[in-house]
Amino acid sequence: MRILGVIDLAGGRAVHARAGRREDYEPVQQVGRTTIEAGDALAVAAAYRQQFGIHELYVADLDALTTRRPQTDLVTALARDASIWLDAGVSSLDAARQSVACGATRVVVGLETLDSFDTLARIGTTIGREATVFSLDLHGGRPIHRRGTVMPGTPAATIGTSAARAGIDTMIVLDLARVGTGQGLDLRLMRELRHAVPAMALVAGGGIRSLEDVERLAAIGVDGAIVASALHDGRLTGADLERIRRIQPSVSR
Repeated sequence: MRILGVIDLAGGRAVHARAGRREDYEPVQQVGRTTIEAGDALAVAAAYRQQFGIHELYVADLDALTTRRPQTDLVTALARDASIWLDAGVSSLDAARQSVACGATRVVVGLETLDSFDTLARIGTTIGREATVFSLDLHGGRPIHRRGTVMPGTPAATIGTSAARAGIDTMIVLDLARVGTGQGLDLRLMRELRHAVPAMALVAGGGIRSLEDVERLAAIGVDGAIVASALHDGRLTGADLERIRRIQPSVSR
């Protein structure tokens, strides 16, 4: 099972996300046993590598997501030493190409900024299905669409099915209300999505607290997780990560 270390970037610094309240995010200063200069994103990435053996990062460019200038130079620097899944508010084919140009191994296309599943399909066809990841962005289990507007009445499983029909192989399920809160996961929703899109690789994010949480995900067939807080505060250790990498999700593809 794969674990991606999360780096949220705002104003050139790595910040600690909490419950989707981006105005309240504070610079990261600790990763496990390592104290770093406040907000030093490269130091966060180095601590992930050295303590946890993590060479795959989920990088959210919050400046790009909130219509500010993308943090291209910093993303490019991070991509020199890691495989980057970049979420930079991509809503067009040109923007997806720009993400690839600055070093992204995979381009994350989030529901929060996506205009249509036709656009998602074009991105996947052009830059490659393996390089394209759909993010099912949620807040308290409710889908978010177009700059924070909650889609009324559309089930998450229906949206996941639309992404699969667009030809996308991998989906992140990210509940912003759970990020950084230690609330744990919505396992019921993950089971529902696993049933709805059996052929897609699923990666969970938001609220992961422990090795046990990751084992519960694997037991229902989830393929991976994106994690920040549990790495920062030491609830997950290097030994835990070694064990997690040997876990095989219950549903094989």
